[in-house]
Amino acid sequence: MTLEHSLDRTVDIRARRATVFRFFTDPVRWARWWGDGSTIDPRVGGAVLIRYPDGSTASGHVRELVADRTLAFTYGYDTPGKPIAPGGSLVTITLADTPAGTRVELRHDVGDAATRDLHAPGWRHQLAVFEHVVARDAFDPAVIDAWFAAWSSSTADPRAALAAAVTAAVAFRDAHGSTTTRDELVEHIAATRRFAPTLRLERRGELRHAHGTVLADWAMLRGDQQLATGTNVFRVDADSRVYECLSIS
Repeated sequence: MTLEHSLDRTVDIRARRATVFRFFTDPVRWARWWGDGSTIDPRVGGAVLIRYPDGSTASGHVRELVADRTLAFTYGYDTPGKPIAPGGSLVTITLADTPAGTRVELRHDVGDAATRDLHAPGWRHQLAVFEHVVARDAFDPAVIDAWFAAWSSSTADPRAALAAAVTAAVAFRDAHGSTTTRDELVEHIAATRRFAPTLRLERRGELRHAHGTVLADWAMLRGDQQLATGTNVFRVDADSRVYECLSIS
C-alpha cells in the first residue's frame, strides 16, 4: 500500500492524556465519538469498526497502541465504490501534554490528493465531536456546586468549599467585584456575607458544557425572596477546576 499523501489536523482538549486515551481503548467511549454500533478491540491486530449515521461502515485493524500516547489503525470503507478500500489508508493519532491539557495530532495517510481533500471536512467534524465528548467526560459538575455553596451563608468556610473546586489563580468578575486569586475571592465572598448575612445563591437548571466552558444559571435569594437572577460563565482546566468565572446579571 503506497500512501503518498496525508491529511493533518490538531486539536487541544482540556483533559489529561489518560482521560483522552480511554476513548481509544473503551469500546463504549469509542462509540460516543464515532456513533452507535462503532467499536474497537484495543490491541495490536484488533478489529476497528466505525458505523456512520447512514448505516455505512468503515473498518480496519489496530497497527500501534502505546498507552496514553499513540493509536494507529488502518481505515477503509466496506461498501464497494467508496474512495478508500478496506485496509487502504492509515490513521495515526498521537497525544502530547500541554499546559492546558492534551494536544491531539491526527494524520490520515491516503493514496492521492483528491482522497485527502475529500476527507478534510469529515475529520474537521469528527475531531470537534471528539474534543467535545472527551471534555465532557473529564468535567466534574461537583466543582460548580461547590462554587455556589461557597457563596451561601449556610456554608461555614468558603475556603474549604473552594479548595478543590478552583485554581489558586482563579479570576472572578461581576458587576460588584473583580478578583484574580483564590485568596482574594475568599475575601470577597466573606465581605459579601458581612453585608448580606442571609444571602443565598442557588444554581438553577441544567449545566451547559462545551469544550471546557460551562454556563450555569443562578438565583440570588434572601429567605423566599428572589433578589436577582443571572448566568455564570465558567472556564475549567484539565483537572476540572474553575480558573475563570464571569458572572452576568
